[in-house]
Amino acid sequence: MANNEITTDFPRIRRAHLHTLQMNLGYLCNLACTHCHVEAGPKRTELMDRATMDTALEFIAAQNIQTLDVTGGSPEMHPRFRAFMAEAKALGVHLMDRCNPTIIEEPGYEWVPAFLADHEVEVIASLPCYTADNVDAQRGKGVFDDSIAALQKLNALGYGHPDSDLTLNLVYNPGSPSLPPPQATLEQDYKRFLADQFGIVFDHLFTLANMPIKRYAHMLLREKRMGEYMHLLRTAHRPENVANVMCRGLISVDWQGYVYDCDFNQMLDMPLAGGGATHLRDLIDSDFSQRAIAVGDHCYGCTAGQGSSCGGALN
Repeated sequence: MANNEITTDFPRIRRAHLHTLQMNLGYLCNLACTHCHVEAGPKRTELMDRATMDTALEFIAAQNIQTLDVTGGSPEMHPRFRAFMAEAKALGVHLMDRCNPTIIEEPGYEWVPAFLADHEVEVIASLPCYTADNVDAQRGKGVFDDSIAALQKLNALGYGHPDSDLTLNLVYNPGSPSLPPPQATLEQDYKRFLADQFGIVFDHLFTLANMPIKRYAHMLLREKRMGEYMHLLRTAHRPENVANVMCRGLISVDWQGYVYDCDFNQMLDMPLAGGGATHLRDLIDSDFSQRAIAVGDHCYGCTAGQGSSCGGALN
């Protein structure tokens, strides 16, 4: 499938105000999920170096970045995760951690919940369903039980409670090549079931469409469903969602420090629009407003139906 802006008919878009720096700290993860567009896993060795992290801190200060959004892999597995997050916190930036909650149950990572709470990190935790069978089928045997135990530990520190400043959001991904159900309705189902069965509370549920990239794309091709899925995304496209896509206020940085318009473009090795590979150190003082954004057929995954972004549904 072609995923470059020359062949796509996806609408052209431009950046608005840059407020979020999203950083992929590396592909090392304790899981290897079927829907993972990063192809992260326990055997991956790619990890961001200290020089790139230092450059990011300089960029945050120079650009007055409001939110640092870290992802992976499991970002907590990076040896400098704690130091980097603490240094960013000292700059006054809001911290977000895209957390695979099972990492909290791994030996050697017992420190994660307390560290996140101490630094007021917003946690965005993956839980692709609220039933064990569906989660384990997508993420591996025992993942659901470990996820529940981890969420209970976060709750015990105040995460997800209505009177707390510690935000806990959950993320849902469909197991099949389909669009997510309505986010508001599914959120209520999650909240009711998790509270009744496990005493778990959380703030919001983000429903994300699976992107036809990397491991998920391999699965679609293997099952001969890529054409079907792309047709679904295209026919469900809503023009009104284009104004709210995440790339209009975000840039994505890979583990080597190269910059992309979004995390999905990063995985497709699509550089910033209008140029080749660009390192973060060369953009410290750049003006990002109204800059063109590189688009491809995969972008329909963000505008189909209710829309999908790092912050869940767009409408």
